[in-house]
Amino acid sequence: MVSPVAIKLGWTLPFVATTVAAAASTNWYAPNATAINNLDKVMNSSGVYGFIFNSSKTPEHLYGQYNWCNMPHVRKSEYVRAPKEYELVYIEVIQRHHKRTPYQSNTFPVEGYAWNCDDAALLYYGEPISGHESTSTFWKRYETALNPFQVSGFNGTCSFPQITSEGLQDSWQHGHDIYEVYHNLLHFLPEYLDNEQTVFRVTTNVITSQVAGMLIEGMYGQKNSVPLLVQRDGIDSLEPAYSCPAADNLFSRAQSQPNSTWVAHLDRSQSLYRELDAISGVPSDDSAWHGSFDHYFDNLSARLCHNKPLPCNINDPSKCVTQEQADKVFRLGQFEYSYMYRDAPTSLAASTADFGVWIGELAQHFRDQMAGKDGKIRYRHNVAHDGSLSRLLSILQIDVMVWPGMGSEVIFELYKKRGDRRGDPQFFVRVLWGGRIMRSSNPDLGVLNMIPVDTLLTYFDALVGQKAQLVPGLCKV
Repeated sequence: MVSPVAIKLGWTLPFVATTVAAAASTNWYAPNATAINNLDKVMNSSGVYGFIFNSSKTPEHLYGQYNWCNMPHVRKSEYVRAPKEYELVYIEVIQRHHKRTPYQSNTFPVEGYAWNCDDAALLYYGEPISGHESTSTFWKRYETALNPFQVSGFNGTCSFPQITSEGLQDSWQHGHDIYEVYHNLLHFLPEYLDNEQTVFRVTTNVITSQVAGMLIEGMYGQKNSVPLLVQRDGIDSLEPAYSCPAADNLFSRAQSQPNSTWVAHLDRSQSLYRELDAISGVPSDDSAWHGSFDHYFDNLSARLCHNKPLPCNINDPSKCVTQEQADKVFRLGQFEYSYMYRDAPTSLAASTADFGVWIGELAQHFRDQMAGKDGKIRYRHNVAHDGSLSRLLSILQIDVMVWPGMGSEVIFELYKKRGDRRGDPQFFVRVLWGGRIMRSSNPDLGVLNMIPVDTLLTYFDALVGQKAQLVPGLCKV
């Protein structure tokens, strides 16, 4: 088993600022070689590299370690402040939503126990900005024998998916920790919520709004209405949801290349698939379940994160998924995400096309801030999905790629430093992944610790163009 120390999300490093901006190469650079992307170790190891899959709670002495159920994020106790000559002027956060039930498509044909969510209320209502207030209403799922049509999966009162009560609590704590750093410690965020200074954005998937509501309350104790920005379904850049056939083809081609480690990992996993299918009842010819380990990963990890037992065969309760089998699924899932988003040489081009619009938006936010054209905004917070974070990590060419777990967080901090006698300010950017400095395999980006913002902007521009003008062309086949 690989030591937990061997695969950290990052390390806290001293501030080393480069004053001369250099254009960063847009070549693809391979990630570090670790147990995650070594197929022999994936197939023959035990455990999951010290990663946590069974609790939102990470022991304090291990904080920063990968926790699928509740990933590490910026906290006051670990945060490293910039030297005094640097002034923080802007923050942009992008995070994955917090833990949830599985998607309906990731449940077994028949599940052996019910999953109830009576301890969480998912609010669904509308009201006019000016006029009568609405009653606070929430959905409560129920089953009835009077409906002759039944769906597969879990019985009970949960929706699939939905952010669970524990996931909502994790969301609140996440917001509280951010406020402790950027208000209590740095005095950067306003004491009270100011919609002119702080902007929150979600995707069209309601689970991101469920997280955002709790996160904002954790930050500000805000009970009044708060706008959540959302783009139209079908063109949303945050999810991302816009059509990009070229990226789809690149991702598919990476998985279909003969003699690739992707093909090898599926070939070497056939016995595991047979064992899991025999327990779950999933048909062996169901390509959605057997083209990757995504479905089994989501199903098994969601159970363990919520302290539920691993599944057993409904007809033979003596046949159950073992922890060893679940761990192998988790190792294979980590391998798949590393392969798709970093190890495949086409991963950078695929992710750039698929997530390039959001990258263009981020770059423009930096430019507007430096030019004083962003109004009073100083903080943006995006609640997104694992696909969003994976593509961003791919574009930044992170040195060790993992499957972004629940609540995964990347923070961009823009700093200003006074320049020479003329007083021209210099701007620098720091990127935090899981609350720690991110490392890139791209040698021109390297340790993303107070690098000239122009270095990052020229890299983004070369990939997607200013204001993402290159992306429509990149998406064409």
